[in-house]
Amino acid sequence: MAHPLFAQSIASDLAAPHGASTDLVSIILAAHWVVQAVMVILAVAAFAALTVMVQKIAELTLAHRALRRSTKALTVAPDLAAAVQALTQQRDPASRMARVAADEFSGLAEFPLTPDYAHAAQQRTRLAMERIEASALARLRAGSGLLASIGATSPFIGLFGTVFGIMNAFLAIAETKTTSLAVVAPGIAEALFATAIGLLAAIPAVLIYNGLSRSITGFRRKLADAAAQIERLLSRDIDRRSAVSNQSAG
Repeated sequence: MAHPLFAQSIASDLAAPHGASTDLVSIILAAHWVVQAVMVILAVAAFAALTVMVQKIAELTLAHRALRRSTKALTVAPDLAAAVQALTQQRDPASRMARVAADEFSGLAEFPLTPDYAHAAQQRTRLAMERIEASALARLRAGSGLLASIGATSPFIGLFGTVFGIMNAFLAIAETKTTSLAVVAPGIAEALFATAIGLLAAIPAVLIYNGLSRSITGFRRKLADAAAQIERLLSRDIDRRSAVSNQSAG
């Protein structure tokens, strides 16, 4: 049978780490300053990821809504002039593409409408629309690189805090020359807590990044459809003007 004093010592050792593990504030305050710095960095990273998420959700929601309105107007428009008139109040990439195409078609009035001029106008319009698309996608992707960096580096930053906390636990053993749980528990607790914060920062960042990537891909696909509609209207207007020119020449 164990000696009463020995049993009481074991009970006190078991009680100490249990109390520390349930008091997160005490763990943070009692941690080494290096581990505290790691926790602060990870907390800031998690806050930055949530900030980017809120901003991008609002930005993408408005962008998708405006693009749907513009695509609907382009679908029912009989020509570029009507499309530009319907998109007067719009400022999304599809409406800018329509204005570029309309300006390019208007410029054809200065030249005889030969197949070469028509093809050149369509090529210039396509290049201009590609630039508008690239600019819009770059603006929507702004901030996603930060999410990727947080998702990739946060576990390793937390691992650094874990290694440092475990090292403190071993140093405490060396100083006290005892393996009592009361001596080892604080260092292990702060080490595991640093790991937990690293995962809490990394996992949401990765999920948010993947969600934004899917939303941006969908926006790009819809914008490509709008560009195809604009090219269709431009081609139709060129055919109409060419037919009128041929009738006048005949």
